[in-house]
Amino acid sequence: MFRFILRRLLQMVLAFFGTTLIVYALMFAGQGDPIQALAGERPVTAAQRAYLTEKFHLDRTGVGGFFYRYFDYLKNLLQGDLGQSLTGRSIGDILAAAWPVTVKLALIAMAVTILFGVTAGVLAGIRRASIFDNSTLLLTLLVLGIPTIVLAPLAQYLLGVKWQLFPPTAGADPDLYALLLPGIVLGSLSLATALRLTRTSVAENLRADYVRTARSKGLVKRRIVSVHVLRNSLIPVVTFLGVELGNLMSGAIITEGVFNIPGVGFNLFRGIRTEDGPLVVGIVSVLVVVYLVSNLVVDVLYAVLDPRIRYE
Repeated sequence: MFRFILRRLLQMVLAFFGTTLIVYALMFAGQGDPIQALAGERPVTAAQRAYLTEKFHLDRTGVGGFFYRYFDYLKNLLQGDLGQSLTGRSIGDILAAAWPVTVKLALIAMAVTILFGVTAGVLAGIRRASIFDNSTLLLTLLVLGIPTIVLAPLAQYLLGVKWQLFPPTAGADPDLYALLLPGIVLGSLSLATALRLTRTSVAENLRADYVRTARSKGLVKRRIVSVHVLRNSLIPVVTFLGVELGNLMSGAIITEGVFNIPGVGFNLFRGIRTEDGPLVVGIVSVLVVVYLVSNLVVDVLYAVLDPRIRYE
């Protein structure tokens, strides 16, 4: 297990540097005029342009200038300094303000996925080919067929504006109730996928040989499902939830944009729109770490859920 974790940590380091290099290249290699993009239609004085150009090393052009800025960014990043955005605000401060909101939103979405998706998936797998099973398959197919860019405004209009069951927008400092509707929308696709995955896994394990052996020994169905089937069925589900948690923690750009949530995805979209390269690269660098760590935790949990799995 120790050697496996060590190998994964080394892979994580390579993945981190590779990802940051790609994102840095996409943001800066073919970038036009980030200073003018930030200012929009407003004029930029020569003094302001000279200051920003020197501060972000934009005067260094070509491949050499690109790698100079990249390695300078990595040096500061390894020291815990994410740098400053083109607006002059610290990226660390931006993330410090955005992370609590995104974490709440992700936890709500994950709770909805586990409570409703996994639970309904277990029931559908046990009652395969029943009315409940067919209904859930139809509903999940409908949810998976609706993109978030359609589902989010539709839920906002129906549940927030027309029926007024939830606040239509979250605002600058949203509470849990204001984040409930965006969390449900964000977790809807995860819920549908988790339900189908759990249902398939449970149905397959119910037909396994060890289940027939347990039945022949006189074990009641409740014990067979809770002790044997559920534990083995959770392995692919935990894999999906772990990867999905990394995705949810990154914050959905569409969901946070529709509901005006000042989270990580909202700031990431703002940075892309204004061509704020330092802000985009800084946010993505942190998101890569979150995603890699969540995948490592999932791999380690394999051995806990199934003792037959061993990492050599």
